[in-house]
Amino acid sequence: MGEVDKPADTDRPSRTGHVARLIINRILLILLFVLIGLGLRFGLAMLKKPPAQADIPERRIQVEVAEVQLEDVPVTITGYGEVRALDMVAITPKVPGEIVAVHARLDQGEVIPEGELLFRIDPRDYEIAKTQAEAQVEQFKNKIARLKEQYRSDQERLKLVSRTRDLAKSEFDRDRALYEKEDVGAESLVNLSEISYNKAQDAYDQLDQALALYPIGIREAQAGLDAAGAALKQAKLSLERTEVRAPFNARVKMVQLEVGQMAAPGAPVLMLADDSMLEISVPLDSRDARSWLRFREQRPAEGVSWFGGVEPVPCRITWTEQQDDHSWTGTLHRVERFDQMTRTVSVAVRVDSQEARRAESGLPLVDAMFCQVEIPGRTMRRVCRLPRSAVAFEGWVYVAQDERLQRRIVDVVRNEGEETFVAAGLEPGELVILTRLVDPLPNTLLEYTVDEIATTADAGS
Repeated sequence: MGEVDKPADTDRPSRTGHVARLIINRILLILLFVLIGLGLRFGLAMLKKPPAQADIPERRIQVEVAEVQLEDVPVTITGYGEVRALDMVAITPKVPGEIVAVHARLDQGEVIPEGELLFRIDPRDYEIAKTQAEAQVEQFKNKIARLKEQYRSDQERLKLVSRTRDLAKSEFDRDRALYEKEDVGAESLVNLSEISYNKAQDAYDQLDQALALYPIGIREAQAGLDAAGAALKQAKLSLERTEVRAPFNARVKMVQLEVGQMAAPGAPVLMLADDSMLEISVPLDSRDARSWLRFREQRPAEGVSWFGGVEPVPCRITWTEQQDDHSWTGTLHRVERFDQMTRTVSVAVRVDSQEARRAESGLPLVDAMFCQVEIPGRTMRRVCRLPRSAVAFEGWVYVAQDERLQRRIVDVVRNEGEETFVAAGLEPGELVILTRLVDPLPNTLLEYTVDEIATTADAGS
């Protein structure tokens, strides 16, 4: 049994070596195929020619540009407002009564000359009251004169009574001295003398007391005279108020009046306008007012918090319905008010009647016209004028620099019509792109022609 197993153990090493040789041969064969494939691929790549490179030129964008020029530009602030008469008066009767007469031309739109009678209230009751007041005044005047005359008369009487009293006292003193010292005369005679003296003294005291009351009586009568005089003045005033006259050359705006109507104090019956001076209230954007309105250096009075005075610059006024035909010249007068809701500052522009009537063509300037007002403001210093379309809403422009497109942030100080004025961000001589571009790539190559920036005045001409 043991001898049979030995040959098997002897063949095992030779069989393992054979398997190892087979594996190595296969690996070498695979490496050979890989090297052959790489060699073929490299050879084919060496034989392949590269494609021809096309020389494509960079595309240029055609634009219009303008050279930056700095200038001083006076600002014109434009606003709109309605013309109104500077003075308008509501006429209300001051006394009640029946309307007995009216002006023959008391109709809306008519002009009544100053001083002419507008209407009359029945004056008869007021004439009677005036007569009664005059009579009352005369009564008090007579009473004062009578009291003063009696006062002078009683003053003279007082002198006589004083003399009588002094004589009675002397007689009484003599009788009493003779009776007491020399026992001359009777006691009854002394008593009679004393009675006479007492009567004289009593008459003097009564008259003196009456004289002391005269000034009081005169003052009371004078007070009554003053009251009667005031009543007379009131009666005269009421009588005068029965006639109402035009306070100025008045244009009739409203009439609620006719003959036979009962007038009541406090109820307006007429509205009159004084067209000798017209005024336009013009609301302005508060930023324009702050930046460009020309205020005087003088400040309001101490303790008053309000705008300073404005310079009375001449303003151009045009009617919105007739802007091309005619214009008028007004004067900036004052700041009227500040509106918190709309953030506007309203200024008043005045036009005198002579200027308002000046109408070479069309209508004169009249109450209720809606007008455009151009107010000269301050001057913008060293600004660049650009078309509004050349400046983006965010505040930048495109410039041509070395024939390349660049974007530049600028400081816009004002937009006026179709123009924008830039104060910073651009230098004189730089080229600003005027052509409207939509999201161009930075540094794009440009082809441009230099154009002059057209102003609003140029465009209008």
